[in-house]
Amino acid sequence: MARNKLMSIKEALDLVNDGDEIAIGGMSFHRNPMSMAIAIAKSNKRDLALIDREPGLAFDLLTISGRVKRIRAAMVTFEHFGIAPGFRRMVENGEVEFIEDVCEGVMAGLRAGAYGLSFMPSAITLDSELVPLNVKRGIWKVIKDPFNDQELIAVKAIRPDVALVHAHRADERGDVEIYGPKYEDLLKIQAAKKVIITAEEIVSEDYFREHPERLTIPGFMVTAVVHAPRGAWPTSMYGYYKADYDVIKRYLDSVKAGLSIEKVLEVFVHG
Repeated sequence: MARNKLMSIKEALDLVNDGDEIAIGGMSFHRNPMSMAIAIAKSNKRDLALIDREPGLAFDLLTISGRVKRIRAAMVTFEHFGIAPGFRRMVENGEVEFIEDVCEGVMAGLRAGAYGLSFMPSAITLDSELVPLNVKRGIWKVIKDPFNDQELIAVKAIRPDVALVHAHRADERGDVEIYGPKYEDLLKIQAAKKVIITAEEIVSEDYFREHPERLTIPGFMVTAVVHAPRGAWPTSMYGYYKADYDVIKRYLDSVKAGLSIEKVLEVFVHG
């Protein structure tokens, strides 16, 4: 019989270790694992690393939380608000290390990690100024295509220590349903060593027996499940609630004003 993976957010937080590399689910202002991100921001975790292709609010909050040492991303934006404010501040002040990537690079690295490969060939242009930088960092390498001898970029596998993903439904065994856009979440889950799911609803095991077509992620890939209604707020949750742009704007203004992380977190008190 499969073990019960349902736990409190505090117990799930204990699965995140100092120095872990974390992949954040969702994108921009949509289906971010905000409940877990806020818990980490309030914790005493240290020297974390974040990785994502097009991260949003949860990523930005963690970047300014004082818990993060290094970030790797392709584009860190707040949609029509422009560049994510915490990301901009922390990188410009040299308070976090920023590894600039491209969408294809992050996707290729996650695919390699998900498929159990050491690298993945990619279509990244060789003319990019990021090529020598990321070759020096050891995350890209220029290789020859074995079929036509043309040069191309190989991206080293990305295997996050933890993936944080917010889902619509999950059962105690870790079976998960996500509907609507999945973004890169399935790759993050497959590539990660641990997977923490926060879910709007906890359903019985019979739910997936009766509706097997709704299973997005099988339980054997999941480490922990946390019941977190409105756990993506103030980002959106497809089919449940829209992004709360008023709260997001208050967050943006508080970060731009240089307020402390404690004051910034007050923005989310009424979630």
